Amino acid sequence: MTKSISVGLLGLGTVGSGVVKIIENHQDKLSHQVGCPVEVKKVVVKDIDKKRDVEISEDRLTTNVEDVLHNAEIDVVIEVMGGVEETRDYILTALRNKKHVVTANKDLMAVYGSELLTVASENNCDLFYEASVAGGIPILRGLADGLASDRITKMMGIVNGTTNFILTKMTKEGSAYDEVLKEAQDLGYAEADPTSDVGGLDAARKMAILATLGFSMKIDLDDVRVQGITEVTEEDLQYSKQLGYTMKLIGYAHRDGDNVEVSVQPTLLADTHPLASVSDEYNAVYVYGEAVGETMFYGPGAGSLPTATAVVSDLVGVMKNMRLGVNGKSAVTPRYPKQLKAEDEMFSKHFLRIHVKDQVGAFAKLTTLFSERGVSFEKIIQLPVKGSELAEIVVVTHKTSQKDYEEILQQLRDLPIVENVKSSYRVEGVGTV
Repeated sequence: MTKSISVGLLGLGTVGSGVVKIIENHQDKLSHQVGCPVEVKKVVVKDIDKKRDVEISEDRLTTNVEDVLHNAEIDVVIEVMGGVEETRDYILTALRNKKHVVTANKDLMAVYGSELLTVASENNCDLFYEASVAGGIPILRGLADGLASDRITKMMGIVNGTTNFILTKMTKEGSAYDEVLKEAQDLGYAEADPTSDVGGLDAARKMAILATLGFSMKIDLDDVRVQGITEVTEEDLQYSKQLGYTMKLIGYAHRDGDNVEVSVQPTLLADTHPLASVSDEYNAVYVYGEAVGETMFYGPGAGSLPTATAVVSDLVGVMKNMRLGVNGKSAVTPRYPKQLKAEDEMFSKHFLRIHVKDQVGAFAKLTTLFSERGVSFEKIIQLPVKGSELAEIVVVTHKTSQKDYEEILQQLRDLPIVENVKSSYRVEGVGTV
């Protein structure tokens, strides 16, 4: 194969600029891997005259998406523009025009992934999306290829760099949430509107993609239980540290038999857990397979060149398939029907911090409430609340079902001695599958 591969790029922002740089700077390696040159033929942008940090001739820029989607010379469309509804239409058009597609769009793949993969297969086209989860970490390829022979039972991940940066700074420096969020925005780690990140939605989209691929079961965004970090306080983090834990926003996917659960929530990890040491804006995904045991994928979760590396690696995959004549054959539809766990089938330990009236018998009433449901305590701290007639009680429970725990929480809120339930988080030890 000597004919060059022509690429059409939708978007020339942070990731798009990185894609152009890698294709042009690594041309010799790309040609060696796939046997032909790679050319960025057309790039769709909003403003042709905008100053950019990548050099590209003006004749390759266009504001008209049709110049890419209906250009017979373009073999592969790379989508790095973001958005969902309009972008879905663009990708469907590209696939129906027999163009292969590489996307970094987690929002799109979480909502319309199944439809787009089906259309790609029908048109003998590839649709690759490695960069949609965890930036430069090859986690999707690791699951689809590297662990293809294994049965995945559990995945835990720090898949949002913004929240990991915030929690790391709060833990190490004792800073308040609002203060660290502003710093993250000033450094470019958080958007002007950080709701999707700090509310857990960004991580939930990624976990829906991971669970669908890892469990071969169509997991929708609505199937993911989500709790963000906006309510996390310095006190929560101090108690975590005191008890031997590190708090992270963890995406969690677990399969028991045929039933699965998927969630995103602030979680106290034992300090010895592999994910506990993942700091700042870095991402990591911990995978447990029946045969391989424990593995962990670690690296930068965002950024121009790390994410662009994943995009161009997908492009290489497309080009190798073109050379072999097997495009559109790699998409595997989910094998199993969706079966989500009920609340009485989900088990975990919990961290609970409550304020109670500091009076004789208060703690005994609490322990009675827990013991009635067979829930015991692993760790306990009790301290007076300065300047009040309250006591602060912090407990880590042994494993209990989500159903029992939710009912205990409700009963606690109704107890006259309980002033308020300050916080409640999942707790994850080491080697708990």
